[in-house]
Amino acid sequence: MVESQARRKIKIGEVVSDRMEKTRVVEVERLLRHPQYQKVIRKRKKFVVDDPRNESHIGDKVRIVETRPLSKTKRWRLLKILEKAEGI
Repeated sequence: MVESQARRKIKIGEVVSDRMEKTRVVEVERLLRHPQYQKVIRKRKKFVVDDPRNESHIGDKVRIVETRPLSKTKRWRLLKILEKAEGI
């Protein structure tokens, strides 16, 4: 019950790999400003996400939520598909 009350991190990203069964790799991009030069920089990070029904595919925009460790690298779950990729 304590875990359900805790705030879980939610991120939005794009599926970059769907080759594994029930697992997706989602790339999340964020913008930040360089501390000295003030140029906007794009930072990207990949998250291994659990997708138990194999719903998402490459190019889909998805919302993911932090969860307990499901495997060595899987610590996120697919919450919702926001946008399906075109032409697949």
